[in-house]
Amino acid sequence: MFTVTQVLEFCYGHRLLDYQGKCAHIHGHNGRVEVVVGSKTLDGQSMVADFSEVERIVRGFVDQNLDHKLLLRRDDPLVEPLRRLDEPLFLMDQDPTAESIARLICDRARAAGLDVSEVRLWETPASVASYVHGR
Repeated sequence: MFTVTQVLEFCYGHRLLDYQGKCAHIHGHNGRVEVVVGSKTLDGQSMVADFSEVERIVRGFVDQNLDHKLLLRRDDPLVEPLRRLDEPLFLMDQDPTAESIARLICDRARAAGLDVSEVRLWETPASVASYVHGR
């Protein structure tokens, strides 16, 4: 298996409704996402995927939807007051944990045509969550 990994950084805020602890409160992260694209064979240019194409797709989604946004669960009671204040939000069906965000990025990149096998999201330099497609 051949792989290429594209690394991007972005900032986001979130809170976890179903959590007992300090992450239940709004806080922010300087996140680092690693998107792994894999293939058993190389294309006509001897590549798994062109790094610039991987970055274009993933960066496009992250910049438009996640970067400098507050990620909240769709039923969070703060959604409506923050909408009235025109705050930038991204709503999710589940708590916006690092695991859920990694899966979201993977699913969106795959929907855009990338054969993503894994996404790792570093919330801090010492804390990483990953989603492996197909497992």
